[in-house]
Amino acid sequence: MIKVSIMYPNTPGARFDHEYYRDKHMPMVKDRLGKHCEYYTIDKGLAGGAPGLPATYVGMCHIFSPSVEAFQTGFGPHAKEIMADIPNYTDISPVLQISEVVVG
Repeated sequence: MIKVSIMYPNTPGARFDHEYYRDKHMPMVKDRLGKHCEYYTIDKGLAGGAPGLPATYVGMCHIFSPSVEAFQTGFGPHAKEIMADIPNYTDISPVLQISEVVVG
């Protein structure tokens, strides 16, 4: 199992519409990936590691897929559509990481 993490750095003055991301963007991504997305989670940044520090990321999602190849198979045909939806909820450039899930 792999986890694809898409993280949006908490940038002063940047825009991030959590409701759109939760209610429209990520359900669309799940629908397009189909069986290649077993499930996903969404995080909303609240605070940093020390009192008074802002969250490192304003928002992020984690998509769980059987393998890198499965994710790429599901994402590839819909990449343009998914990427074209990003300006509808943010002006932040996302950071992406693919990880192996060691303990789940």
